[in-house]
Amino acid sequence: MDTDSRFLPVETPRPSAREQFTDAAEAVSRLRELYDEATGFLQDHFIRLLGGERPKARYRAFYPELRLIVSGHDKIDSRLSFGHVTQPGSYAATITRPDLFNNYLTEQIGLLIRNHGVPVSVGSSDTPIPMHFSLANQDLNVPQEGVLDFSLRDVFDVPELDTMNDDIVNGVAGLLPDGAQHLAAFTAQRVDYSLARLQHYTATAAEHFQNFILFTNYQFYVDEFEAFARRALADPSLGYESFVVPGNHEITAPDQPLPPQVRTPQMPTYHLKRPGSQGITLVNIGVGPSNAKTATDHIAVLRPHVWLMVGHCAGLRNSQSLGDFVLAHAYLREDHVLDDDLPVWVPIPALAEVQVALQEAVAEVTQLDGYELKRIMRTGTVATIDNRNWELRDHSGPVHRLSLSRAVALDMESATIAANGFRFRVPYGTLLCVSDKPLHGELKLPGMATEFYRTQVENHLLIGIRAMEKLREMPLERIHSRKLRSFSETAFL
Repeated sequence: MDTDSRFLPVETPRPSAREQFTDAAEAVSRLRELYDEATGFLQDHFIRLLGGERPKARYRAFYPELRLIVSGHDKIDSRLSFGHVTQPGSYAATITRPDLFNNYLTEQIGLLIRNHGVPVSVGSSDTPIPMHFSLANQDLNVPQEGVLDFSLRDVFDVPELDTMNDDIVNGVAGLLPDGAQHLAAFTAQRVDYSLARLQHYTATAAEHFQNFILFTNYQFYVDEFEAFARRALADPSLGYESFVVPGNHEITAPDQPLPPQVRTPQMPTYHLKRPGSQGITLVNIGVGPSNAKTATDHIAVLRPHVWLMVGHCAGLRNSQSLGDFVLAHAYLREDHVLDDDLPVWVPIPALAEVQVALQEAVAEVTQLDGYELKRIMRTGTVATIDNRNWELRDHSGPVHRLSLSRAVALDMESATIAANGFRFRVPYGTLLCVSDKPLHGELKLPGMATEFYRTQVENHLLIGIRAMEKLREMPLERIHSRKLRSFSETAFL
């Protein structure tokens, strides 16, 4: 069946009036009503067409929108880096999945109402919801082109790349068409795109992700994380409720078996859950800056409170030993994957709150302090490169740059994760473990690696978990440092 959208009328849900709210929970409830109505409208017509009904219109529904109008320069606590706008004007954000972001939206909207003393308004935007994204939380699959006897693009709105960019976080977004400024770091379409990508890469639903993210580059850490999770589930005082693995398989008891994985995703992800998403998520991103960027690009839309890299590195100093720790306080960025978004001349500062939490965690797990702690942990610059086999080339140039930078360790992910944390305003940190010393003849060989992994991985992972628990105890205004905010920022975290 040939369908020409030029001759089809546009059918939309019944329009509704914009409403004002002084209660954040009520505003979020209304956002959910509008979102459910819009996606239900698209899903209903999609199912009818799958059943053989002939398209009678072009079916279109819109994301809900949140708006704030501030008329004066309100006096705000200068210590707060979020929850307010800096100048009078109109501000707006399209919203998706208010069910998923219920707590986040309630918190952020509540801060706006309290800090500015004005209501927010909720209504429909003029941004269409792509039909594919309306099905993301349903047990419905979008057929490939050619299976249907009509083109999806002719009947529904479909994802468009030019609506899913990072212009806001990169600081190059202009005003909205009506002159309003951006209220949030991501548009609804950008969020929907990343939610779909997360499911694809991690094989776990966005609902399971926790606010404290550990990244690693080895399966050994996954095995230890599961072992820790089972111990945690056996101790109710720790507050963890369940453990989720790829495929969205969830266990709530320490001895409950997990089903075998049918397919291992590209970035296997595991979630040790606490109420309010205050648990810990571990993502095995594998090796390389491209994977590190991909993972953080998409996890950023969930607005986590912190992410840390806990992986292996090459030690660059003769004074280091295999198994020593490196706490990054600076980064030499030769990963290149973020050069277009965040130029290398932009410094990536160490965040004091994260650094202190990591150092204290190392001391607690190793039960060392003072000089003995310094003996097994080096603070310094971590260099991140994009060539795993850099040793096979003439390395006089790279080694000279490493020496000039005073680097103490080298890996392929840490600077990427830190730089994307800086770009997305997500607090970040790095604690690495020395697994080889290529400049000093101690290469990573199978026998050495097996013994090293057996003795060191458990402690390293426990340090990362303990650091997360310390950061979880901090007020949000301490974790989300003003160092991550630019001259002109969105009100939402």
